[in-house]
Formats: sequence, structure tokens, C-alpha cells
Amino acid sequence: MTGYWHVVIYLAIIVGFAAISLLTAWLLRPSRPDASYSKQQNYECGAEPIGTAWVQFPVGFYLVALVFIVFDALAVFLFPFALVLRELGGWALGAMGGFLGILTLGWVYAYREGILEWK
Repeated sequence: MTGYWHVVIYLAIIVGFAAISLLTAWLLRPSRPDASYSKQQNYECGAEPIGTAWVQFPVGFYLVALVFIVFDALAVFLFPFALVLRELGGWALGAMGGFLGILTLGWVYAYREGILEWK
């Protein structure tokens, strides 16, 4: 336990800062926030909203976002790999080949399902 005192002190500082911040915010807030009608309305870029907020978006938006995340993960892992390829050797090239193969299967599946076609 002797070597961990700096961790305990750091933890105490973090907890103390959080407690003091929450207490200060609680003391400085208004006693009763204004509950007027205008505060409860939707705000949409300064324009009055038309209709309800429960509008269903086409599922294509979400599918394109998921495909984007897959290829974003490709970029995140591929660029650092390219920088250290010579140091890692052949086994790393095989591992990256497997990774790219799995991502290629995902791209082929998305293409066959028509996810990449904007309708």
C-alpha cells in the first residue's frame, strides 16, 4: 500500500473536485427554473417546427452510417499498420490480410443487399 499513496491522493482530488463542482452548481442554480410554455417547445434552427417530432426516417440512413463506421475502422487500423509494416514482418501482413478479408466480406454483403445504393 505504500507505493499507492499517489493514486489515493489523485483519486481524492478527483472525487473532491467532482463534489465541489456539483455543490457549487446546486447552490448557484435558480431556485425555480422558468417553466413557461416557450421553454418547453421544440427549437429547430430558429424555425417553428411543423408536425410532430416522431417522424420515422428511412432505414437507409442508418445502414449507410453503419457501412461508414466499418470503413472508418478500416482507415483507423490500416494507416498505423502501414507505418510499422517493415518492423512487424510477414505474420503481421497475414493478420492484416485476414482483417481486410473480413471487411471485404462485409462490403460484398452490403453491395449485394443494396445498402450502398441511394434510393
